[in-house]
Amino acid sequence: MSNTVAVSSALIPPALLPAGVDEELAGPPRVGLSPVLPSERISSVDVLRGFCLMGILLANITDFALPGWNYVFPLETIKPVFNGPHWKINTLCWFLRWIFAEGKMRSLFSMLFGAGIILLTRRAEERGAGIYAADIYLRRNIWLAVFGFLHCLFIWSGDILFFYGVSAWLFLFLFRNLKPKTLIPLGIAVLMANTLIVPVKQTIRAERYQREATQASLVLAHGQVLTEAQITALEDWDAEQARWRPSDAKLQADIAAHQHGYIAAQRADAHDAILSEVRSAHTFGDWISTMLIGMALFKLGFFSLKWTSRSYAVTAVVGLGISLPLTLWGCLRAWHSGFDMFVTAHSLLYPADLTRVTGALGYAAVLLLLVRSGSLRWLLARFAAVGQMAFSNYILNSLVMKTVFVWSSLHWYGYVDYYKLYFAVGAEWIVNMIFSTLWLRKFRFGPLEWCWRSLTYWQRQPMRLPPTR
Repeated sequence: MSNTVAVSSALIPPALLPAGVDEELAGPPRVGLSPVLPSERISSVDVLRGFCLMGILLANITDFALPGWNYVFPLETIKPVFNGPHWKINTLCWFLRWIFAEGKMRSLFSMLFGAGIILLTRRAEERGAGIYAADIYLRRNIWLAVFGFLHCLFIWSGDILFFYGVSAWLFLFLFRNLKPKTLIPLGIAVLMANTLIVPVKQTIRAERYQREATQASLVLAHGQVLTEAQITALEDWDAEQARWRPSDAKLQADIAAHQHGYIAAQRADAHDAILSEVRSAHTFGDWISTMLIGMALFKLGFFSLKWTSRSYAVTAVVGLGISLPLTLWGCLRAWHSGFDMFVTAHSLLYPADLTRVTGALGYAAVLLLLVRSGSLRWLLARFAAVGQMAFSNYILNSLVMKTVFVWSSLHWYGYVDYYKLYFAVGAEWIVNMIFSTLWLRKFRFGPLEWCWRSLTYWQRQPMRLPPTR
């Protein structure tokens, strides 16, 4: 999860601070670094992190319960989504998921990770870590990448921790001292490059395949012999369409592979899991762009409530005013076209980087206004507890959802109506909030946060909170 950020009790009413807010700054004890005090935590950041962690599950749930190609557009399922007896509620759920969650929660989470990079290194240097600040940072993120790879291989192939850890120790340390006026344009440039490399490049390739296949089909229709290049063109176009709408045979094979318990399911996913970790270098732009923006926003005081209420309100109105209507327009066009490959790409995938970043900023601004006003204290305190244990909750969500849909004897994988998946999301949110709140009444860290810090220190950290009067 994102690098630890501290919480300032001055920023939030005491009732909002979850129990157990002490946190160790990872680093070698020889430099004399002391634990982070409760007054040093930035509770607003924990609130944001908990909110977007739970929101991420809204998007990820389809990847737990359905074949992977249905993650974004559930076009090939056993129980049809956009037609059949439940098409109205299914379609509504898909619209709401795209409009309010898809990409936006992940972007906000990445921004907070970038903010954590600045806070971690800055605090280490201020406490006299000197050159050891780099050592702290490097070991912390190498361990994060290790956890991510193990999570991907042995639990869920949709892991993001590996990418976060690798992005941090390969790229982001070099940018920590840049000013916001440099970080923000750099982040935007990487974001634009990501749009060109991923959806635009893929669509241009698909359009070329279609054009060449159409020409080959005309030759075939006139009874002429196809060349090797024309045969290849037809095969490439067939493969492209199969990636967009996989065949029923592939659907049945995928479901069958996930109906025989843990070992069989993980064996079926292992190949794709490893490839997703080592071949997805082109997706680093997705993470790095928003991390750079998050680094700048932290330096500007955005996450620590140093902006005026008017500035947050403007950010919320502009961000959500761009993101929500533009996403709704894209969803409507894609849906009305029957999810035509090219219409969907042009209207929904091309603007996705813009809508997810503006939406993330809009959500963050709304939540920060709520924190400042003291509204919804009870709910925001639960968000803060989840955010403080984000790493543990992220892995917990994977374990619970994989057990429910894949590993258990229920055999729900692939067979649950689309709208019912979101009942599981709501139930898991309740689990996250109760588990985190109760755990932090007794312990300083979540269980995996404790393990992560102990490995980074290479020294066992204190776990239990001291007794209180």
